[in-house]
This record gives sequence, C-alpha cells and structure tokens, in this order.
Amino acid sequence: MLNALTIHQRLFEFYGHPEWSKPSSPLDELIVTVLSQNTNDKNRDRAFQALKERFPTWVMVRDADPSAVIDAIRSAGLANQKGQRIQAILQAISDQRNQENAGQDLFDLNFLAKLSPQEARQWLMQFKGVGPKTAAIVMLFSLGMLAFPVDTHIYRVTGRLGLRPANMSVEQAHAHLEAQFPPETYTAAHLNLIRLGREICQARRPNCPVCPLQDICDYASTHKRC
Repeated sequence: MLNALTIHQRLFEFYGHPEWSKPSSPLDELIVTVLSQNTNDKNRDRAFQALKERFPTWVMVRDADPSAVIDAIRSAGLANQKGQRIQAILQAISDQRNQENAGQDLFDLNFLAKLSPQEARQWLMQFKGVGPKTAAIVMLFSLGMLAFPVDTHIYRVTGRLGLRPANMSVEQAHAHLEAQFPPETYTAAHLNLIRLGREICQARRPNCPVCPLQDICDYASTHKRC
C-alpha cells in the first residue's frame, strides 16, 4: 500500500512547513468549525469576528435572540441553521457542565485535554452538529491531542492517491488515516493535503502534471489527461 509517510515528506518538501495561526480556545475552535461548514475561510472568519464583536461572551451568544445571532453570522452562509446549532451547542454545554459541578467558567473546555483521545472525541460528538471532523479539529489544533481531521479535500485527495479504500466513508477515513500517518506528522500532513486539494488536486480538472505526487498516484496513472 502507498506509504503515508512518503506522501507527507513529498508535500513537506513541496510546500514547506505549513503556517497555522495561534491556537484558539477549544470552544472558539468548535464554533469556528461550525461556521466553516459549506463556506470558505474568509467568510467563516468574518462571521466569527462579527459574532464576537456583537456578543463579547459565549453566555451572551447562548442567551441572545436567535435572530441577532443569525444576523451576526450571515456572511458564513446557512445562517439560520448555523445560528440555531451554535446556540444549541452552547446551551447543551452549559447544561452538562452545570450538572458536573464544573465551577464558574462553563465554557472552558481545556479539561478535555486530560481525557484520552477517545473520551475527548466522544464528549465533543455528543452535541448535535459536531461530527468526527469538527471534534478532530478541536482536538488537534486547540487541545494538542492526537487526531487527524478529514475534510472534503483530504477525503478526495487520499481517495485519488489510493491511500484509503474507494468505498470508505468520510467518518471511517478519520480512524483509517490516523493509523496511516505517523502522529508527529498529523498537523503538517493535514494542512498540506488540504492545500494540495485546493490548489492542484481540485474536484474538477486536477492539475496532475504539476503535482508532487503524480508518480505515486492511482488517479494520475489512469487519467492521462487530468
């Protein structure tokens, strides 16, 4: 089978060490990821900034009139759905943390770093709208825990490469790719695979001739004109 470490090394040589912004708090990262669904990074960031400017605390977001939350995040698209989801997540976290007698700061989720990766993932995924990708992003980028988030770009690229079975679901791909890549490569491999998917291995008309993985890619070997 294709070696995931080879893919990481090739992409690292091609793109270099990927830059990542300063880590956000776990809850900030969770909400940002909800906002990112079906939109681009620019619109996601505009929506998050607008939400934080209008409501300085997560308690205020939780208790706000839903129409005001929807209006604040409109630039992210699907605002009605995302606004409702964000407020529901905040309320569910409040309810659970109150029951656990967690103290004053209900929205400090750093306690998750003390759990096992499996326990942290399960805790995050108990909330409606939080799937394996969102949980893995929070774990990897905010909690420093081992996880390999699989977005649409990574799913497409790894399928074309032959790094995962063609009929494997996105949900199944998280555990599969975590097992393929060495843990120390998770962050760089995740970010560089996304960049490859956005810039070269696009859904339509992938630019195979300039791809650093062309010679080891199943798709390139069978699509000579890609």
